[in-house]
Order: sequence, then C-alpha cells, then structure tokens
Amino acid sequence: MSRLLLVRHGQASFGARNYDALSDRGKQQSSVLGAELAARGASPDLVLRGNMRRHAETAEALLQGAGVEVEVRLDEGWDEFDFQHVVEAHKPMYRNRTLMKADLARTLRPVQAFQQVFEEATLRWSSGEHDDDYAESFPAFRERVAAALVRAEEVVREHRVVAVASSGGPIAMAAALLTAGAAVEPGQLAVLWSALNRVSVNTGVTKVIAGKRGLSLSTYNEHTHLETDSDLLTYR
Repeated sequence: MSRLLLVRHGQASFGARNYDALSDRGKQQSSVLGAELAARGASPDLVLRGNMRRHAETAEALLQGAGVEVEVRLDEGWDEFDFQHVVEAHKPMYRNRTLMKADLARTLRPVQAFQQVFEEATLRWSSGEHDDDYAESFPAFRERVAAALVRAEEVVREHRVVAVASSGGPIAMAAALLTAGAAVEPGQLAVLWSALNRVSVNTGVTKVIAGKRGLSLSTYNEHTHLETDSDLLTYR
C-alpha cells in the first residue's frame, strides 16, 4: 500500500535575518529523520516539496540522512501561508521589525510572546470575518491545500513512499480535511486546523495511506526519531 509522508520542515532560523533558512539544528533534525526512515525501510522513492528554502533544505538533508538519491518535484501548493502578513494584519505595528522586536523583548519571553500573538493572528485570519484583509484568505488556503492533496494522491499511487517537505500550516490543513471531510462547516474546520497546527513539531511526520477509498490519515505529527535527544525537539 502506498504511503504519503507529510514532513514538516526542520527548525528554521527564528529571529535571524533570514527566517526561511534552516538552523543547524533543523538540518540535523531532517538528517536524523532520513536515517530513521531508511532504518524502517521507508525511504521515499519520490519527494515533493513546497517552494520555500526551508522546504528545499529539509528535503536535501532528509535524503542525505536516508542515503538515497531520488527525484524532488516542486509543488507550491505545499507552501506555508504568509504568517508574517497574517500577523501584521492583526498587529499593524509589527510591519516595523524594530518595533516588533522591542515589543516582544519587553515581555522577557519573546518566543512565547510571539507564539501568543501568532495564535491570536491566525484565529482572526481563520474566523472568516476579515477575509478581505488578506492576500490569501483562510478559505483560499484551504482550497490550495485540498488541491495539493489531490495532486499528491495522483502521484503516490505510482510510488511506494512519497515524502512531502512542507510546513505546519498546510500539513495541519491536510490532516483536518482528511479527518473531518470537505463538507465540514468552515468554523469547525478552522478550530480543528488550529488545534493541529499548534502542536506541530519540526520534522514531525504525518502518514497518509492511499487505499481503494482514497487517502486516509494514519498518524499525525509522529516524531519518535527526535525522542532520543531532547535538544532536537522544537516547535518553531
């Protein structure tokens, strides 16, 4: 039975000039995952990835860790939503990076403070009450990921294991759609998506099975490959 492994990217460079680049820890997480997949006999024979640097670097390090060379295909449907834009729509002052850093620093816990702002911002975005404020509304994001899932299903049936290097938002949306179904009420889908996205771990693996009835969610955010080293467990 064919498997689709949705892999959240390794740790990015939070607070650095280029967030999109993987940190050294992020590269290590990705390599460790690749080695673990190889040990399980589950190395991918094809990789799909979003169009972000952290997706490309995650795919590269994963394949290096697995010790395999396979085709890597680009699918922008797996890109993360523009969280910077979403945060700025909620807190316009954060358009100025200096003001944002000063505002977060005064809390003495900037990472935790940003997480709170991020959750408030995504709640506003996913509420459906402010869709015109965003370049990509939450419903548009949902449809983009749904379309990427359809394309992935077409591909995975031609392979044994397909890995997708993506981000927490699209993977949480894919899991929500596979769990609740496309006919679920928008508000209910938003709540489910938010709950799943909140706990997403860097290089967490969401396994989807391609069967006769279509795609089925098997596991979400599995990260046992990180449990031997607590320093590798990160959420951002």
